[in-house]
Amino acid sequence: APLRSLLWYALDNRSLFKEVILMFGAKVAEEMLFKYELLTLLDRTDMKCLLTVDKDEEGTWPAQVGVVTKLFDLVEVDPKITYATVCGPPIMYRFVLKKLLEKNFPKDRILMSLERKMKCGVGKCGHCMIGYKYTCIDGPIFTYWDAINLPEMI
Repeated sequence: APLRSLLWYALDNRSLFKEVILMFGAKVAEEMLFKYELLTLLDRTDMKCLLTVDKDEEGTWPAQVGVVTKLFDLVEVDPKITYATVCGPPIMYRFVLKKLLEKNFPKDRILMSLERKMKCGVGKCGHCMIGYKYTCIDGPIFTYWDAINLPEMI
């Protein structure tokens, strides 16, 4: 959900972007935010939409089944001219970041959304403080480079 506005900006301004690829995963289809909206993206020809669920016990899911990192095997990108934006539960970050680094993404081209750490949103409560940075003031988007310099970030 936090990256939804970025996706729509890219789709509304296609001439500014060479390629738009969405890789989106959920444990099960019922937990996927904006599921029906995302499913309509599968048919678009001006972007690549890869959706996956970890489990499809009923066998009715129309897209990929498996963890989100398996989607990396379905795309080829040039990491020197590509930005990766990552948002999700903390456990997912470890595996997605590992895949991005294996694909030779520069650390300053991996953008991570850390809004889950915010509370007041104005830097008063200190809830979102990570080292010397406030997520609500200095972020909530940080590069992987920021994260390796502040290990408690992720």
